[in-house]
Amino acid sequence: MARVRPAARRALLLGAVLPALLAGCTVGPSDRPAVLARDGNPQPSTETPRDEAPLPPLGTQSDDLVPWADCDERTRRALDMPERRDAGTVRYSCATVPSTLDAPQLPDRGVLRISVLKAESGTGGDRIPLLVVNDIDGEPGTVFAARLAAQLPDELLKQFSIIGVDRRGTGESNPTDCIPAKVRGELLSFDPAATDLDPLFDATREAGQECALILKNQQGALDTWRTAGDLDEVRRQLGTPFLHVLARGEGSGVVQAYAQRFTDKLGRVVLDGIPDPSEQAQTVLEGRAAGAEDTLDAFASDCDSRSCPLDDPRDAVSRLLDTLRQGDSQLPPGLATRAILTGLGEPDRWPALAKAIDAALDDDVRPLAEFLGPLGTDNPHPSVLDAALATACNDTRTRLAPPRIAELADDWREQHPVFGGLLAQRLVWCSQWPVRREPVADPAMRGAPPVLVVSTAADPRTPELGTKRTAQQMPSSVRVGWEGAGHGAVGRSDCVTKEVAGFLVDGNVPSEGVTCPP
Repeated sequence: MARVRPAARRALLLGAVLPALLAGCTVGPSDRPAVLARDGNPQPSTETPRDEAPLPPLGTQSDDLVPWADCDERTRRALDMPERRDAGTVRYSCATVPSTLDAPQLPDRGVLRISVLKAESGTGGDRIPLLVVNDIDGEPGTVFAARLAAQLPDELLKQFSIIGVDRRGTGESNPTDCIPAKVRGELLSFDPAATDLDPLFDATREAGQECALILKNQQGALDTWRTAGDLDEVRRQLGTPFLHVLARGEGSGVVQAYAQRFTDKLGRVVLDGIPDPSEQAQTVLEGRAAGAEDTLDAFASDCDSRSCPLDDPRDAVSRLLDTLRQGDSQLPPGLATRAILTGLGEPDRWPALAKAIDAALDDDVRPLAEFLGPLGTDNPHPSVLDAALATACNDTRTRLAPPRIAELADDWREQHPVFGGLLAQRLVWCSQWPVRREPVADPAMRGAPPVLVVSTAADPRTPELGTKRTAQQMPSSVRVGWEGAGHGAVGRSDCVTKEVAGFLVDGNVPSEGVTCPP
């Protein structure tokens, strides 16, 4: 059956629609914690807090061996941020840390460079490193950390220096570049509405062949398990006894692998959105498609609540994609859908996204193309697609036959009309990639100290339902929910950010089931 979305639902304000979405996903009143009236002091649920071991101490900092060099001006220019005017403002330093490639064929051998960035506020005093890990298909971790640092409260920045890490194969960490430009374009621009997937299989086959030739041993070394080893090397070079870390979205998988490999080194951990724990890629990807549709509904409700150029945002998106399919636009429907999906993850840019969709309907696709970010061609880093595809395929054993993928794609297009076909393409991407032979990380993080998990009601990348499922499998997890929309809540919600700061700085573990308002 087709996904039903009455027009009345799109007319609701964001603050009303998201609680309704949440209520539809809970079972019984005990799973529905009280919602805060204001974005301030959270109200815990009536559930009994779990009896957990205390958090490890922040630890005593020893010598920092990382060769930091000032990169403040370069970073601010890249982020289009104002120049630093006083000593209290965040300043940036950059460095490279060597790590072990550790390819399956050459364990514990080979070297690669891991690019790191330090964001630090004020002067004087040694601060505890807080590592930041981003999604593999998002902007490089160093860039993400630089942006995030500007959104964090002073009490956190007085205690911690924010250390962004470019994951292996991305940013400046030996960036992966193995897919021919023409094939990369075919993969990214393939129409989500296309029912004949043979051209996509052909492009994927060529991409896999070229990557095998160019990457050689490195091909199997791009995964979250080995990236966890990079984090531990960075931790060691920084001279800190514990890994204190904040990971967003799919980056949480790196920390889950770290917990399994280096349990005794795990410190204070915040996971801002976690993928569904299923080892079946089709389960995870369909959940993402549903989450993206829910976020599109939240975007539409937000658009209806303010001055917005789109009378019916969901209809405008459908009309735009149909128009792009019929014309000869420089922005194919596949890229346009990806741009919209990226924009949905950034609610502070929703007004700009609405204007970009409206402009594209008038044949000006440039504003919408800017939302492609690291997938686009107009950015200073190589396309993140190559490393994202390699990492995603190395992290899963799922390989489905073409008829089964076609069947799923047809079903998802019906159930999730805008994003179902797009997410189904990822099942094709891994069809020609070598199947992982090694075990995958256990998402439960057994033996870990209390872990703060943050879920977002309408998240297009790590949907709330998947985050809840993972948290339920983690004995030491304590979840804080945000009833807002977008990808990641830390730095967006004052309420969530306050809980995270208290957890990291003072070791205050929230009560299970705290919920923050939109």
